[in-house]
Amino acid sequence: MPLTKEKKQELITKFGKSPTDSGSPEVQIAILTTRINELSSHFASNVKDNHSRYGLLKMVGKRRSLLEYLQKKNVDRYRTILKELELRK
Repeated sequence: MPLTKEKKQELITKFGKSPTDSGSPEVQIAILTTRINELSSHFASNVKDNHSRYGLLKMVGKRRSLLEYLQKKNVDRYRTILKELELRK
């Protein structure tokens, strides 16, 4: 299920630099993380849904590359986004 406009706008205002900032890596990582979490719960009841699993793997790869980019550019922003989204333990 796709994200609602309200949820997406909430993520943009929380992680973005301005209310219309949807292109910064932090916002993109936050949106991908919420979509990944929703899809992960979807697979508990739909084990054989391989088409969605392929999409999930593509989203995980995209998030990973955005995290690597952010780590190279600004380590402080990288660490704060990891802490806020609780990505790595």
